[in-house]
Amino acid sequence: MIAPGTLRAEALTLPHAVERPHFDWASFRVDAPKGKIFCTLPPHHEFSNVFLTVDEQQMLCAAEPDIFFPVPNKWGEKGATSIRLVACDLVTLRSALTLSWRHAAPAKLQGLLPGR
Repeated sequence: MIAPGTLRAEALTLPHAVERPHFDWASFRVDAPKGKIFCTLPPHHEFSNVFLTVDEQQMLCAAEPDIFFPVPNKWGEKGATSIRLVACDLVTLRSALTLSWRHAAPAKLQGLLPGR
């Protein structure tokens, strides 16, 4: 099980990651010119959302259906993926956050995650 504080700490270990509000949710963004979101956390803390490619989403949802599921709206059709925090472990969370961060980060920051 991933606690909200653990998710927050892990998201903020990624290069240039910052936390900012997104309506009434917490969002984790790459602090770069566009400030793209790579993870959100709603106030109820039951799940978190990351932003993947459709292929990545399909692979994770098929491999770990108890953990991953598409966001149930148009964003989900584009790769937005929810993570059930009660079913997730730290290694799985780190992998999902890293995948999502890579999609949000500009090219000049991509080299900051070698081997992660």
